[in-house]
Amino acid sequence: MDSLFIFFQHIVPQHYLSRLTGWLAEVRHPLWLKNFVIKQFVRHFEVNMAEAEQPDPTAYANFNDFFTRELQVGARPIADADLVCPADGAISQLGAIEEGRIFQAKGQHFSTRELLGGDDERAAQFTDGQFATIYLSPRDYHRVHMPLAGTLTATSYIPGDLFSVNAVTAENVERLFARNERLVCYFDTDMGPMAMILVGAMVVAGIETVWSGQVAPATDAPTVVDYQNLPEPVSLAKGDEMGRFKLGSTVVLLFPKDRMSWDERYVAGTSTRLGEPLGSAV
Repeated sequence: MDSLFIFFQHIVPQHYLSRLTGWLAEVRHPLWLKNFVIKQFVRHFEVNMAEAEQPDPTAYANFNDFFTRELQVGARPIADADLVCPADGAISQLGAIEEGRIFQAKGQHFSTRELLGGDDERAAQFTDGQFATIYLSPRDYHRVHMPLAGTLTATSYIPGDLFSVNAVTAENVERLFARNERLVCYFDTDMGPMAMILVGAMVVAGIETVWSGQVAPATDAPTVVDYQNLPEPVSLAKGDEMGRFKLGSTVVLLFPKDRMSWDERYVAGTSTRLGEPLGSAV
């Protein structure tokens, strides 16, 4: 079955299917259909609506409004830690970047350089550094927050494939996170430069940031935006929202060498909750 699942993803029109899903997720009428789809999703994935700011599934304008729902104030307290989890989900992998390569799963690796769209200068900042890959499942809260305070220096939109990003695909699709559509956000932080990569996936209809709105899907060409010389810099505190996914996906964090260490309780498969301690400054 795993082989059939992977084969299916290679032959389907990934972008067309994802854009169609995005269009359907914005549909507001008929109300009965919109409400039916949301309630079935809540039931099937056992979504905890009690923690949502709006717990009534039928009160949302459309599916995307529901999927990017806000949580109640205090539902995710931000820990007094140097580095906190940026999202609900689970650790896919985390550890050291070795010889410029990041571990994906079961012998699968990809390079920091290709993850960052071929930017040698940026990739060099993370030589022998640390990485963490966090997977957001369909049932999770899908806003992404800052793991520590930072000032945005640049973003890089990189077009690509739209394979699923679950465990089966990670084990069977080479260079998965370095070939899918993604948005790389670079920040200056107390731990040095940090990259937050928001990775697109099958039927993920959009990636948004709080400073520029929806940025993916975009053009078929890579797009780099420099934020270093703005009259008012984009500075975000630890725990502030920085972006969101319209349908689930993955966040990859990169840090330089000898600047931080991961909390020892985290291994592949460990569940994460926004705001929980994730690591410490070195």
